[in-house]
Formats: sequence, structure tokens, C-alpha cells
Amino acid sequence: MSHAKSREVTLPLKITEELGLSLDKLRQAWKENPASVPKGLSCSESKEGQFVLVAAESAFVTLPGACVIKGIGAIEMLNEEPLFEEGANSKSLLLKASPDGWKFSVKFVPPIVRERNAK
Repeated sequence: MSHAKSREVTLPLKITEELGLSLDKLRQAWKENPASVPKGLSCSESKEGQFVLVAAESAFVTLPGACVIKGIGAIEMLNEEPLFEEGANSKSLLLKASPDGWKFSVKFVPPIVRERNAK
């Protein structure tokens, strides 16, 4: 039996000016002192030079219509549907700076469903 691989879902959302400023401040703080990044968050730069922020499951919470990143701010989601299946684990929130603005996605491992033979 093979295990399901992780999935990544892009989030349709609306970024506030305050959240944009918080992300820019975090990016600058990371460049000056990488140890200043709060626990549960990790920063890096893509090959294209784009800033990438990954929030571990412990650093963000999803609510109906919003996602809150501890120490950063809230993101208003344009879709009310759940981001991941119930029972999913290893969730992380990915934020990528791009020339078109911030791109947000959630990466998770779907729950393993085991079907037993019933006689």
C-alpha cells in the first residue's frame, strides 16, 4: 500500500495593507538577522530571488473566512470552503513574494483512508 503524497492548494485571498507591511518588515528583519524570525516560521529565498515564508502548523490557524499567522497578521480568504480535508496533517502555509504580489498556498498530507474487506 502506498502512502499519499503531500498536496499544495493555492489560496484565493485578499491581502490587507497592514499584512503586506508586516511581511515586508519580517523580510527585512530576516535579511538583517535570520535568528530574529519567530518560532514556527522559516524564511528563504527562491532561485529567482523571491522571498519565501513558510509557517508551520503551530504558527497559523484557519478560521472561517480567514487565516491568522501568529505575530504577522490575518489573511482574508475569498473562499469559505475548508482548506484541507478533515484529518489532514503536516500542514504548512507558504507565502511567496512575486512580481505580481504575494502568493499564498497551503501544503498538507491528506488523511490515509484504509478500506477493509467486509464479508
